Amino acid sequence: MGNYRFILSGGGTGGHIYPAIAIANELKRRHPEAEFLFVGAKDKMEMEKVPQAGYKIEGLWISGLQRKLTLKNLMFPLKLMSSLFRARQITKQFKPNVAIGTGGFASGPLIKMAASAKIPCVLQEQNSYAGITNKLLARKAKSICVAYDGMEQFFPKEKITKTGNPVRSDLVNLKVDKKEAAQFFELDANKKTILIIGGSLGARRVNQLIEKELSFFKKQQVQLLWQCGKLYFEEYKKYNSDSVKVLAFLNRMDYAYSAADIVISRAGAGSVSELCLVGKPVLFIPSPNVAEDHQTKNAKALVAEDAALMLKESELDTKFQQTFVDLMGSDDAQNTLSANIKKLAMPKATEHIVDEIEKLLK
Repeated sequence: MGNYRFILSGGGTGGHIYPAIAIANELKRRHPEAEFLFVGAKDKMEMEKVPQAGYKIEGLWISGLQRKLTLKNLMFPLKLMSSLFRARQITKQFKPNVAIGTGGFASGPLIKMAASAKIPCVLQEQNSYAGITNKLLARKAKSICVAYDGMEQFFPKEKITKTGNPVRSDLVNLKVDKKEAAQFFELDANKKTILIIGGSLGARRVNQLIEKELSFFKKQQVQLLWQCGKLYFEEYKKYNSDSVKVLAFLNRMDYAYSAADIVISRAGAGSVSELCLVGKPVLFIPSPNVAEDHQTKNAKALVAEDAALMLKESELDTKFQQTFVDLMGSDDAQNTLSANIKKLAMPKATEHIVDEIEKLLK
């Protein structure tokens, strides 16, 4: 038996790319001689992120279907045919032992072609509400790794394994103490710190909320660690002060989480899984502009376990201040949320996913 060959596909957003890279890293740790190839969408962020992580990537000419009739949609059948053809070529040339799809439209053509070439396929679904690509591919997959209960409404029950979502290894055991973390960001270690995360690109509505409530936060005597996203940094950097730190993005999430007393965050699958490990009280503000409104469903799954709070964007003007005051004012509420969100953490997710992949190598 020569060396194993693994083909991985997923992308469009960090939420699909990051898990694919984490899975590849764990496979590489177990099989140092293995060969890896990623397949992504030509103009998406995976074309930059995957090579940064040290892996080769091939781009397909594919994009998701828009919700309305556009030129892009009229091109879709052509792009799909082209991508299926290219995916078949790539699969034939690379001859993988296993194909792994982590969602996002680029993984569709690849997994479909790999499955029809009789290559065993594994899907990893990050969200509590399955994405359209993974739903379409479920029949073809040998094994489907999920992060939430109740996924048999989307997938055949006998194929599902609950593994959790891969998370950055530096977060699995936070070693930084609060004082050191506060110093790192030039914050006051004795003051309560609110961490605001809007996702890698930022979140317009979350940023508008924080800007509007700056004087309210000042009255509450809290300091802010505000990751506004690189799209918005120029607009908000003027608010930098002793008690408000505005950053385009946070390179050291371990420090950011250690410094935080309360987190205000979007509810993307990756963020949710990380926050479970970190175990701080969280207020989710889900993005309503994502496929199938899956962020709201991710957040509700935690709210149901009394493990987080959630406000919809439409409720921010009327409910934010009261929700915040109630949470800040109650140590009990903070401790309950902390304890319950920690119970949902699955720190060994990547290893469990790779265990499932290894079963198919036998």
